[in-house]
Amino acid sequence: MRFELFIALRHLLARRKQVFISLISLISILGIALGVMALVVVIAVMSGFEKELKKKILGNTAHIMVMKYGGAISDYEKLTKTINQLSEVKEAAPFILSQAMLTHGRQVSGAGIRGIDQNHDPLRKKLEGMLVDGHFFASRNTAPDSSPEIILGSELAKSIGVKTGSSLRLIAPSGSPTPLGLVPRMQRFTVIGTYTSGMYQYDSALAYTTLEAAQKFFALPNQVSGIAVEIEKLYEAGSIAEKIRQKLSYPYWARDWISMNHNLFAALKLERITMFIILALIIMVAAFNIISTLIMVVMEKHKEIAILKTMGLSAFRIMRIFVWEGMIIGFAGTILGLAGALILCEILKKYDFITLPGDVYYFETSLPVDLQFFHLAATATLSLLLCFIATLYPSFRASRLLPAEALRYE
Repeated sequence: MRFELFIALRHLLARRKQVFISLISLISILGIALGVMALVVVIAVMSGFEKELKKKILGNTAHIMVMKYGGAISDYEKLTKTINQLSEVKEAAPFILSQAMLTHGRQVSGAGIRGIDQNHDPLRKKLEGMLVDGHFFASRNTAPDSSPEIILGSELAKSIGVKTGSSLRLIAPSGSPTPLGLVPRMQRFTVIGTYTSGMYQYDSALAYTTLEAAQKFFALPNQVSGIAVEIEKLYEAGSIAEKIRQKLSYPYWARDWISMNHNLFAALKLERITMFIILALIIMVAAFNIISTLIMVVMEKHKEIAILKTMGLSAFRIMRIFVWEGMIIGFAGTILGLAGALILCEILKKYDFITLPGDVYYFETSLPVDLQFFHLAATATLSLLLCFIATLYPSFRASRLLPAEALRYE
């Protein structure tokens, strides 16, 4: 054991008259531990929230959407084939996305209507997995004269009071011209199922129907709103979207899922950074306790310091003794805080103490926790760095102590 470390441990493990110093040291350790634990848990919860949000968004949104300036796409079959030829693309399929009014009895609600290719759309498997009632669309409509089928979000179904097997009426935003003027375009649909994505924003305002039914209802014969693209490497969506844009050229454009939700993710990132800074102040306050502890140790041990300097110990080595004392306190508090954070995160994962209401937050779930090694490493580094800085002034004062002044009245 190094001489400086040995002396530091002897100072901290005080006896008799120095019990008060040991108590202050213990308080410093607990303060740092609480700060570290709070910082790790909060950052883990916020990262879990962002991860869960991305999962919900990708469950209802294409990785890349290709659309046309000025309106609908006519030659969509050719474009879909061209996009599918790219090596980065897993699957591409046309879709229709528009707004309509849903009515059932006296209940009325607006919703987004998405028409998908029930055989090839990238979202079909995800939608099948989210169904809580009913069934998915048949591969082909075997009864042309029957009313088209529709799948509603669970919250949307509740708001208009329908269930699987019910029928409802869709009213298009644009009407059909007649001798009497524009007449609202209406059609009856049959509810074949309801889905729950876990994200209130979609469950309350999005319904799915087949591509053929949507084309007929919105009066878009042989036209679509855009092409949905699924890729393997989600976080390369921006570069792949740019590649698609260059290949198709004007008047087509492509947007990836990250840019479509850029403001949301930017706000979450800013909030996480802000919380990190605010909670780091807790550790900083605890680090100030180290300063007071070391100053009291210096005042208590001034005679021992003078003797050590008289015996030839250099000022730098005296300084190292008190740096070691502060770092021992900081290291103990950091380890204790990390252990507490790990235990608390596991408890939050295992037991649903807190449930987030879907009408307030973006999704309804228990408190999400995503604890990463980077969070632990960054917090531990910050804690030890603040503790090291806190040791510098008391250590410097101890190293400047003059033996003659310290022993004058001894």
